[in-house]
Amino acid sequence: MKIRSLIPAFFLCIINAAAIYAQPINSAQIDALVEKTLKTFDVPGIAVAVVKDGKVIHAKGYGVRSLNTNQKMDEFTLFGIASNSKAFTVAALGMLVDEGKLKWDDKVTDYVPEFRLYDPYVTEAFTIRDLLTHRSGLGLGAGDLMFWPDSNSFSRKEIIHNLRFLKAVSGFRTKYDYDNLLYIVAGEVLTRISGLSWEDFVETRIMQPLNMERSAASFKRLKDGTNVIDPHAPVDGKVKVIRRDWSGNANAAGGIYSNITDMCKWIIMQMENGKYGDSLKNQLFTIEVHDEMWTPQTIIPVRGTNSYNTHFGSYGLGWFLADVKGYKQASHTGGLAGIVTQVTLIPELKLGIIVFTNQQSGAAFTAITNTIKDSYLGIKGMDRVKEMHERVVKNETNAEKIIAAIQKDIELQQKNDHGKTDTLLFTGTYTDPWFGDVVVSTRNHKLWFDSKKSMLLTGEMFAYKGNTFIVKWTDRSLDADAFVKFNLDNSGKASGMTMEAISPLTDFSFDFQDLDFKRAKN
Repeated sequence: MKIRSLIPAFFLCIINAAAIYAQPINSAQIDALVEKTLKTFDVPGIAVAVVKDGKVIHAKGYGVRSLNTNQKMDEFTLFGIASNSKAFTVAALGMLVDEGKLKWDDKVTDYVPEFRLYDPYVTEAFTIRDLLTHRSGLGLGAGDLMFWPDSNSFSRKEIIHNLRFLKAVSGFRTKYDYDNLLYIVAGEVLTRISGLSWEDFVETRIMQPLNMERSAASFKRLKDGTNVIDPHAPVDGKVKVIRRDWSGNANAAGGIYSNITDMCKWIIMQMENGKYGDSLKNQLFTIEVHDEMWTPQTIIPVRGTNSYNTHFGSYGLGWFLADVKGYKQASHTGGLAGIVTQVTLIPELKLGIIVFTNQQSGAAFTAITNTIKDSYLGIKGMDRVKEMHERVVKNETNAEKIIAAIQKDIELQQKNDHGKTDTLLFTGTYTDPWFGDVVVSTRNHKLWFDSKKSMLLTGEMFAYKGNTFIVKWTDRSLDADAFVKFNLDNSGKASGMTMEAISPLTDFSFDFQDLDFKRAKN
């Protein structure tokens, strides 16, 4: 009896001590944090929202929407939320599960009969759950060049057809490798069951009920484009406005445009297990479906020590899941050219943090999110802005050394070559099974690379070492120059070529490593 009576008091002491130790950050402190972050990472504009116990306690825009206009950011400024759209795709499919029209473990070919992957067994076994959990056996970002950058001419039908040509890098369901293309297929499943486009379903069945008034399923569907950010990125060492890059074919993977005000409604619903509205009397999806979304599906290794005592990482359905200081965390990030976003939820604390930026600096949103999170978890003494800045400097310095060394080798090669390279050995049309044709030609005595289905991938080629060249894209905002290695036949003429990104910081959606070109027969 004595032991039993002591337990509540014991836990009460722990709770009270934790409450005293944790001092949640206030709005003035968030203001100072974001202003410091803007300057440290050279970001034109950031929007931040914090939700606690079902209420928005902070929502504010900082900086400017665009360096071209210098218009101020506010809580209604719209961003491309990129891969944070994936949770909307999962929610939409979950609604169909609730309606009895779909099961998570239904076969994909039951709804998309033309769906094919690299192996007949994998194709036959592949389920809706597999589409959503990054465990297909395909490599990181496999096939993304069919929609990234968005100047390409691939149709959604072609993308789904070409999945069969992508090669596996691991066993089916054995390893986590993030993908986008299978979410495109998931969007197609939704359309074939519901009879609505993915865009119409998300807007009418999710956004409208949640009163996400300003949001849309894609940039082109925005009703009011007067308060939208421009994307920014470093170009030749200076942050500039860059082109808005996204293909509508991939909307189910990352097409949504929203703002922090509307997204607060989305995350409050998530932390209420699908309930929303006055007195939470409405239900978007059931708690059973929501539990499935936040149940680990694919293991993500966690190595080394970290300040959150995270021991386990995984991907659920449309959400990353991890333990932070003993709490479950559901989160996701998103990245477009010149835009990155982060949504972080700690449901047991009823805490949600949203950070959107109009410059492709993931370090900026991480520094802000982690600082806010630290304050609620009672973590003191961590300067997250400094921590992330040091990491950025280290990574960028490493990348710059690699690029500088390569440039030095190119210049040496040009100096010693004196026109000796026989460019005719390399010119011609090369074909990859899923990416299509690339033409290597000469322009003003210079070797040139031109993709026929992804028109932005064009640029001069420079002799590097042996039969390896460097292609530098004409559009310098791509930040994705690549090695081009030619395979030679017995006569010394190129019979094919492979590619690889040069910088370790190249976005993974430039999946050059998955290409395997063969020279087309004349």
